[in-house]
Amino acid sequence: MRERRGEREAWTRFIEGGEGAKANKYSAQREGKYASKYEAEVASKLWAMHRGGKITELREQVPFILVPGDGKIRPIKYIADFVYLQDGQRHIVDAKGCKTPVYRLKRKLAALLLGITIEEV
Repeated sequence: MRERRGEREAWTRFIEGGEGAKANKYSAQREGKYASKYEAEVASKLWAMHRGGKITELREQVPFILVPGDGKIRPIKYIADFVYLQDGQRHIVDAKGCKTPVYRLKRKLAALLLGITIEEV
């Protein structure tokens, strides 16, 4: 009976969302809505620059379609951490702690297909 009770409690926690948050595979700890503490620091600096009028049109988590999908196949997207305008030029910024092979591939696709240069900070 004890074993069933433990299983039932574990199942109830799982269903109600009581299980702990899934650990990030790169050991980064989430900071509020940001994927890491470092990304939160970069965001804080950019928002301060935005409030000070040094940059404009600051946006977060901006998707770029690298390869369009077609029904059965989903599109390949790159999601920029931050996009803003400074002196009339668009800046695409990614707060990177670990450059994964997928990120490197998407960075190259963005450069070749869309002419986008991603700034890594």
